[in-house]
Amino acid sequence: MKETNLINQARLHYAPEQVERLHSAVSLAAKAHAGQKRKSGEDYITHPLHVASLLIDWKLDIDSVIAGVLHDVVEDTGVTLSEIEEVFGEDVAFLVDGVTKVGKVRSGMRSIEEYRPETRENLSKLLIAVGQDLRVIIIKLADRLHNLQTLKHLSKEKQHKIARESLDVFAPLADRMGMGRLRVQLEELAFSYLEPSEYQALQSAIKKRVRQAHKNLEVVREKVEQTFRQSGLQARIEGRIKSVYSLHKKLKKVAGDFDEIYDLIALRILVEDVEDCYRALGILHGLYQPLPTRIKDYISVPKSNGYQSLHTTVITPEGQVVEFQIRTEEMHVHAERGLAASFHYNEQKLAKNYARKEAAHLPRNMQWVVTLQDAIASLDKDSSAYEKLKVDLFADRIFTYSPKGDIYDLPEGATALDFAFAVHSDIGLHAHVIRVNHKIASFDKQLHNGDIVEVMTQRKARPSLEWVKFLRTDKARSKVRAYLHR
Repeated sequence: MKETNLINQARLHYAPEQVERLHSAVSLAAKAHAGQKRKSGEDYITHPLHVASLLIDWKLDIDSVIAGVLHDVVEDTGVTLSEIEEVFGEDVAFLVDGVTKVGKVRSGMRSIEEYRPETRENLSKLLIAVGQDLRVIIIKLADRLHNLQTLKHLSKEKQHKIARESLDVFAPLADRMGMGRLRVQLEELAFSYLEPSEYQALQSAIKKRVRQAHKNLEVVREKVEQTFRQSGLQARIEGRIKSVYSLHKKLKKVAGDFDEIYDLIALRILVEDVEDCYRALGILHGLYQPLPTRIKDYISVPKSNGYQSLHTTVITPEGQVVEFQIRTEEMHVHAERGLAASFHYNEQKLAKNYARKEAAHLPRNMQWVVTLQDAIASLDKDSSAYEKLKVDLFADRIFTYSPKGDIYDLPEGATALDFAFAVHSDIGLHAHVIRVNHKIASFDKQLHNGDIVEVMTQRKARPSLEWVKFLRTDKARSKVRAYLHR
């Protein structure tokens, strides 16, 4: 990418004075990186320009874009952080410093499944950067995406290391921030280097099945569009093909049986508002026979990363199984770009709230940031607490509710007793009876998204060592161990 291309791109999104600041940053970076080359043989400046271009596409604030241009100058050139702060301000300097710190520790990262003591500090530093300002990690994600896109120029060993780290650390972070499109890009590129034969085989299988299903799917699409028009419902319908890596994970769950994959191809319905989402769902179910077990309402109960959509799978009279996703245009933007699209840092500096741990100021789908900050604090006190990072960052999340409607964000697989500890440690330690969805449940009952949990305590109730075996969250396990030790 050339400097002029980036500036022209920026003019479409930012005010003239902001573009002028960006132009100054580009000039500084070009001068600082002069003579430096990438492994591809390109001038090094092409990399930060690509990173900045991605940040513009994701609609980040101008300070983030400027930091994207300058993200390597402190580490790789003679430019100092104080010089950046003097010219571009404290906010840009803070972001560049954060990205620099994350960059310095990435070489020590291993697969999440292969954690060793020496890698704990590296991951905690990464999480500290996340906890202080999410823009730091968004810039780092843009940096990682472009590095993956040019990975072929590195040695096989480095390709494997960067791809593994991308799949285990950066793709889950993108998912946590609701950046669905980016998560898929990171996973696809990383998987293609980690398991190239499997990647090629699945890619070919997808193409073959898409060709076979395309004609029948077009018939369904035309019929749905016609029915919507007759009902006066305005909607845009587009196709969605499952990514190679998502298919790989799904096949592992169904023992490689392709016939169990119902969502290889889906039709996405985009409408104006929430009311139209449910109206579209009703029309679909009047048109085709739905599979009751595959109807999911992520609008009433969003996923923990903020994802909202209605999912349903139907059977046509011809016996074809088709999945539909129904959402508003706004929900679709969030599903694609997540927090990168919804943060407006020029209007509200949420970063200050992260640093102060003011959870009340964070959207529901960002409560995990506070969990990460708690995990980091645990690392300082207890070296064994790194297990919590695997559970609370990289596990899928569920939302559970108290009878009063308070929301608790837990890792998938969490038990009724984990919920009790999430409410308060004393409630967990003295739990006597737990009801899930108004029915008495065992302490080790696994919870699901949307469950309503009520915990009754008794002063004489005491924890048991047996609890540690089924508790899922580190907070609950550590509280039980500490109580019993006392």
